[in-house]
Amino acid sequence: MADSFQIDYHFEFTPALSRSFSISLDRSNLQVSPADVTTPPAWTALDFNCCPACRLDPQKYSECPVALNLVEVVETFKDFVSYDEVTVTVTTAERTYSKKCDLQTGLSPLLGIIMVASGCPTMDLLKPNVRFHLPFTSLEEMAYRSFTMYLLGQYYRQRQGKEVDWSFAGFSSIFDQVTELNSAFSERLLIAAKKDASINALVNLCCMGQMSPGVIPGILDEMEPYFSAYK
Repeated sequence: MADSFQIDYHFEFTPALSRSFSISLDRSNLQVSPADVTTPPAWTALDFNCCPACRLDPQKYSECPVALNLVEVVETFKDFVSYDEVTVTVTTAERTYSKKCDLQTGLSPLLGIIMVASGCPTMDLLKPNVRFHLPFTSLEEMAYRSFTMYLLGQYYRQRQGKEVDWSFAGFSSIFDQVTELNSAFSERLLIAAKKDASINALVNLCCMGQMSPGVIPGILDEMEPYFSAYK
């Protein structure tokens, strides 16, 4: 088995205008390699609108690793607006997804996967879902994936003899931390982008995170009949 796997994003606005990104992830830790940015923009500095709960050592990191890995995407789309129509094709080793949508919708999953896979301790909480990336996810899909991710995490904790949260009391705190990070990070993008495509793509992620703790219980209640065979 290869040491890495790849996820490709292709944005086609017209036959003559398209943009592509390839994300290579280390299979062992689900991280992307740090971007090689010769002259990092000011908005990538670790202390530039730093997330309140940032746990990175400023002695080791002069730039935010998430910001550095987003430079190419932000620079590419800085002159685009969120409602530009685009066909987004996402290719993995297993399958291909395609969706015609506005740019902010197409950009959100790309921003999400880069942010989660860049080595931020807070975003690491969502890293398991990177391996099974699902772009353009619905709220129902997000609820199922998030809840099962947390459940499997507790199973691994149990295997290691650690305290386990079968009551899911800590589930909402994951989204609280990620939402706080997304909110702080949007301040970086306000400086980085001339127009709103990247900013609104991040706002979509932020709204999803804010909604999740409130809507997931109801969605799970609706799914309960699907599990009747387990009762």
